[in-house]
Amino acid sequence: MRLPLEKLGHVLYRIWFYILVSLPIFIFFPFLLLTTLSDRTYRQFFWLARNLWANIIIYGMFCFPKISYEQKLEKGQSYMLVANHTSMLDIMMMLKTSKNPFVFVGKKELVNIPVFGFFYKRVCILVDREDSRSRTGVYRRAQKRLNQGLSICIFPEGGVPEEDVILDDFKDGAFKMAIAHNIPVVPITFYDNKSRFPFTFFSGSPGIARVKVHSFFKTKELMENQKSELREQVRTIILKELQNRPFNRN
Repeated sequence: MRLPLEKLGHVLYRIWFYILVSLPIFIFFPFLLLTTLSDRTYRQFFWLARNLWANIIIYGMFCFPKISYEQKLEKGQSYMLVANHTSMLDIMMMLKTSKNPFVFVGKKELVNIPVFGFFYKRVCILVDREDSRSRTGVYRRAQKRLNQGLSICIFPEGGVPEEDVILDDFKDGAFKMAIAHNIPVVPITFYDNKSRFPFTFFSGSPGIARVKVHSFFKTKELMENQKSELREQVRTIILKELQNRPFNRN
């Protein structure tokens, strides 16, 4: 009897998540739409997404962020934010973590998600990983956003790893871009999002969601051929954190 009830609980928890994702978008739709009509109003959109949409989802799922900073993000400074990718909660937790407005670089397939996809394609830098022209275009669009004083966020694993993989290999894109634009790389570890709301259907639970913002990696003195070294240094920082402080299932 316990197993069917657990499965029912997981189904209801997942349905509740999608309600929380969609409902604020419908409620605040006019304001969200107005702030996506121009790049000049993106900061207002970011404020709404961070302070209303993300908070409603995080706390509505009874997930309680516990964020620590080895180094603080400076207001007005652009960064390359990179983190491990384990859950749909990663998007909301990244918004919660950074007060500095940033733009996600993400795969174009997410535009197919009902409601969420409508705004995703309007405010994010989309990339088709199978199309070299699309990957090249990302750099041009990122430069435009950086010129506006924004930061960029990329999940460098390029997708969500298999269930038994702690941290997948990182792609070069985020680090090549950071070096090209001379912006610091900010490693971020999400410890518990995989436990709170994983992609595995019959799983997930409320609880603490720990986040750690690590010390930044400067790129001003680096050349493009050092991107692989930078990539592995950043990955090692996050991997060690995940190995030393495993997912909290409570």
